[in-house]
Amino acid sequence: MECRGLRQAIIPSFVTFCCLIGHLSADIEKLNYDVDSNIVEDQVHVGVILDMESREGKIVLSCISMALSDFYHLHNNYSTRIVLYSKDSKGEPLPTLSAALDFLENIKVEAIIGAPKRAEANLLAELGEAAKLPLMSLSPARTDNKYPFFVEIMRADEAAEVKGISAIIEVFKSRDVILLYDSKEYERDFIPSLGKSFQEITHGRVAYKSSNIASSSSNEEITAELQKLINLKIKVFVVHVSHFFAPRLFLNAKKLGMMSEGYAWIMTSTSMNFLHSMNLSVIESMQGVLGFKSSIPASINLHSLTSRLRRKFYLEDPNMEAIRELSADGIWAYDATWALAEAVERARLKNSTTRSSKDGAVLLREILQTRFKGLSGEIEYVNGKLIPSEPFEIVNVIGKGEIQRIGFWPCKEEVKSGKGSPQQQLIHNGRNLASTIDLERIIWPGGSRRKLSSSETLKLKIGVPVRIGFKELVCVEHDLETNTTHVTGFSIDVFKAAIGALPYEVPYEFIPFEDANGNPAGTYNDLVYQVYLKKYDAVVGDVTITENRSQYVDFTIPYTDLGVGMLVPNAKENMWIFFKPLSTYLWLTSAAFFILTSFVVWIIERPTNKEFQGPVEEQIGTLFWFSFSTLVFAYTEKLSNNLAKFVVIIWVFVVLILSSSYTATLASMMTVKQIELNSRGNYIGYQTGSLGVLVNLNLKAAKSYHSEEEYIDALSKGSKNGGVSGIIDEVPYINIFLGKYSADYSMINTRSITNGFAFVFPKGSKLVHDVSRQIERLRQEEKLLEMEKTWFREKTTLMSDKDMTQTDPNTIDLYDFRGLFLISGASLAISLFFFVVLSTRFRNLFQGLMQLIRIELQRLRTFFSFIVFNGIEQNCMQVPMQVIVHAVH
Repeated sequence: MECRGLRQAIIPSFVTFCCLIGHLSADIEKLNYDVDSNIVEDQVHVGVILDMESREGKIVLSCISMALSDFYHLHNNYSTRIVLYSKDSKGEPLPTLSAALDFLENIKVEAIIGAPKRAEANLLAELGEAAKLPLMSLSPARTDNKYPFFVEIMRADEAAEVKGISAIIEVFKSRDVILLYDSKEYERDFIPSLGKSFQEITHGRVAYKSSNIASSSSNEEITAELQKLINLKIKVFVVHVSHFFAPRLFLNAKKLGMMSEGYAWIMTSTSMNFLHSMNLSVIESMQGVLGFKSSIPASINLHSLTSRLRRKFYLEDPNMEAIRELSADGIWAYDATWALAEAVERARLKNSTTRSSKDGAVLLREILQTRFKGLSGEIEYVNGKLIPSEPFEIVNVIGKGEIQRIGFWPCKEEVKSGKGSPQQQLIHNGRNLASTIDLERIIWPGGSRRKLSSSETLKLKIGVPVRIGFKELVCVEHDLETNTTHVTGFSIDVFKAAIGALPYEVPYEFIPFEDANGNPAGTYNDLVYQVYLKKYDAVVGDVTITENRSQYVDFTIPYTDLGVGMLVPNAKENMWIFFKPLSTYLWLTSAAFFILTSFVVWIIERPTNKEFQGPVEEQIGTLFWFSFSTLVFAYTEKLSNNLAKFVVIIWVFVVLILSSSYTATLASMMTVKQIELNSRGNYIGYQTGSLGVLVNLNLKAAKSYHSEEEYIDALSKGSKNGGVSGIIDEVPYINIFLGKYSADYSMINTRSITNGFAFVFPKGSKLVHDVSRQIERLRQEEKLLEMEKTWFREKTTLMSDKDMTQTDPNTIDLYDFRGLFLISGASLAISLFFFVVLSTRFRNLFQGLMQLIRIELQRLRTFFSFIVFNGIEQNCMQVPMQVIVHAVH
């Protein structure tokens, strides 16, 4: 009890003593500064613009004040003194601009320090350029333009940090990463660089970019956006937001369960540098976060500065949370103030005139030429930027306001040896990172020490269709003895080859889409919809890409041929096929006109042409020879009569049409039979489940079938016997069929109305891009072709529409050429008529013939008159019949 009472008495006394010492030290500093002020020859006004209401703003301002106190305490012989004027920016750009304008117009400052936000830096960069005075900023300006008077006093090496984050992702083999960033602050520079780095260094890519989260977002908007990210099932996050916004982000993430086991968070130095200035409740919500932090070397001076600031804030507000560690901004501001004080002294020695635009240029030049060792390391501003001199620390938040350092990432990209390409050097750095950081010490969200992994490393549930026919594509077999399921087929092999070629591992399992009896559990649309319902992570099989399905799932590029074709039986062999192009009536009519035409020519030419004269048998031979020689236009007889020539010209035209039609029809019959889809009486078959194809082709008389055996049965029967004339199906199915039965069947009339088979993944899945790329590689390396030969046996030879007639090559009937024969007959009649009219010899012959006919008719009339007269006379005399008969004879 006595010890306890003594302890209670000593502790207040010790605190009181420390307070007195603090007051004494402060009074000494103030006294020294006042004494030094008495010998000041020139005062330089400098403005400081910070968020004075924030804890960080107060710390940075105190660091700047203490830097001046320490500097002039060490250099009390300097003739210049910086006088600080501070204004509150309220953390907004417009108050920042207003404060800067007030400094320029009323106080006539010669330099400004501040701008912890990019939006503020952007405004002050323009103002500093216009006023020609140095602006020392704690944040880079988001612009590609050059501002000579804009000096970045923070140590930022975004290129090295970007590659460091990529190296971490590569070390842990994480594949899908979500970038969370402030859309207004970092969208134009850091995020594109990080995305490009992922492409170049890692084997993954940015799966999602959240551009809807901004520092001005409400908690409800932040929660809504995080909820969207939860639905993506990607649990690796890279966070690049300001330290003003980070606390609200992680507090809301913890409420949604996103800081639990299974998640991984990587923060950039933009927020991690200010971790110690955040509330303990925020730091506790960030347990398991891995991040990059600007490295500040430990030193006695840094420890002294931290102790003095801790004591200062305790005296001002005992209830204020104690400073655990100075932020990087405070230390950089401290060093920048030293650099500014040194530059002011040198500038005044070189230019003794009053403030002018020339003074601003001189002061800027002296700032850029300043070199010294500060609290943050070597201080040198090259091209307006503080050069990186220390590596990044890789730290891990372990809870209760504590962080542990687990490794370093070098700032410089180049390997000092200079050997190898930049890419190889970066890989070398990545290997060094993997060997230097202590992976076992990392504590991930939820207190887990597991190895970082992407959400996609969980075993994917792959739905596969259960087919009745065409099992070469997908075949599901159940082994009842071992209680296992085996899934094989062309589609399965393509998927395994593509997924196995990825640069990362993707575990998966095939789940048949079947009911309790082993039958298909639904249509292909139902199967694809299971991915949308998140019951399956993907679907592998003979799934056709359609516009409707693409509305709620994503497809890879097709791995099969596109379009549909028609399967038809090959024509049977027929030794008399050359008779089939023309119908029987057309053959007889053609033969009759051959003879009739030659007869008319013989009549016209015989009177004057010696080639058509001679014995009867010779004239008959000439007649038939001339007739059929017109088929090949090989007749040798010369025609002298124009009417005969006219007849032959018309007939040669008829023969030309007949021979051309015959040749075309016979050629069509000698090739594969072409079926007109809409012809009456023809039935078309299709595979069950593919009715959409028939709807696109406007087919009405259609029958459905399931397997190759049903195809054969239907095609062998034909439309007239209850079967079909052809079967329409997608090209891959027909290739499988023809691989077995190519001798008896062929594919014709292909049309690209379908998009082929592809693999199905959820909307936004990164696997769509990666698997598509591997499918393309398999096609280029002809591995897809080898798989097709393995499963389809042989590839069918397609016959395009250009190789066949576009109409039905049925037998040509007499009805089709009735007009042609009408023309030929008319020409014969006209020629014969004119020949009769114009020929004198023929007219004389005709007159003699008519006279001979008249004589014969006269004789016949006399004969009949005699018979009639004798008959009457015998009846009167009752002469016996025998006498009458004898008399007739």
